[in-house]
Amino acid sequence: MRISTAAKSTSSNSSTSLLDISTKVLNESDILKHDDKSFITHNLFPHPEFGTKECEEVKYEHREPRNVSDTIAFRGVNFFRWCFDMVTGYKKPRNDHDLETGFKGTRWEMTENKWLTRIIFLESIAGVPGMVAAFLRHLHSLRLLKRDRAWIETLLDEAYNERMHLLTFIKLGQPSWFTRFIIYVGQGVFCNAFFLCYLMVPKYCHRFVGYLEEEAVSTYSHLVYELDTKKLPKFDHMRVPPVAIQYWTELDENSTFRDLILRVRADEAKHREVNHTLANLDLTDRNPFAMKIEEVDKPQPENGLKVQRPTGW
Repeated sequence: MRISTAAKSTSSNSSTSLLDISTKVLNESDILKHDDKSFITHNLFPHPEFGTKECEEVKYEHREPRNVSDTIAFRGVNFFRWCFDMVTGYKKPRNDHDLETGFKGTRWEMTENKWLTRIIFLESIAGVPGMVAAFLRHLHSLRLLKRDRAWIETLLDEAYNERMHLLTFIKLGQPSWFTRFIIYVGQGVFCNAFFLCYLMVPKYCHRFVGYLEEEAVSTYSHLVYELDTKKLPKFDHMRVPPVAIQYWTELDENSTFRDLILRVRADEAKHREVNHTLANLDLTDRNPFAMKIEEVDKPQPENGLKVQRPTGW
């Protein structure tokens, strides 16, 4: 009888596990247990220092479409976001009332599990454009026997940065089998579609990513608000994992989850600026974020937050 009960209990737990598609929020002991610091190497692209005050000042800013290509890119991002929001049960706050209530009691109410599921999936996709664009420009440079005007370095840095976001968040939450499956499918479709599109209209692709990063800034700003209003208690005392402390040099063992999110949001804001700028340039122009003009008094693009133009230079 005991064996039968135990078997039934095991079967029940297994069934529950399969049906649960939410991301499991790890506690501090689990975070340390899953730490893979023995595999951490020195950062190939050191992260610029972001001051807390500068990170706090980052906000959502939108570049109005100025031609047909911009409009298609903007509407495309909105369509894909709408589809993803419907599937994951997320709604973008439109006013102060939405922010204050947090859609409490509805399917749109965000929990710690839902936030980590959303972030992990989005960061797994966000690392694709920079790598695909860098790969194609690398081949273009080899094929034409020419230098690339420093675009490749910035695009690789962007891809590396997005991957570091993902490596950080998977130390804080364990995705379900369903999330992992969707990541496989999403990456396969998006990577190939972006590859073909970049071959034909690279400026459109950078504009698309610029609008995508605008939405990322909006989403992380929403998360910061929910942290500030104590709607996510599981995150209140969560410490950042070692992989994040090594990458963002301003963070330490006493840094909070909110400190981490501020840096991630600032990264997305910089990607927004970079991609809107690259979309404004011809493919043969220099990358102003990597190649600066000497002895110029006027502001120039930089990798930090002191000089910014969110809608592009």
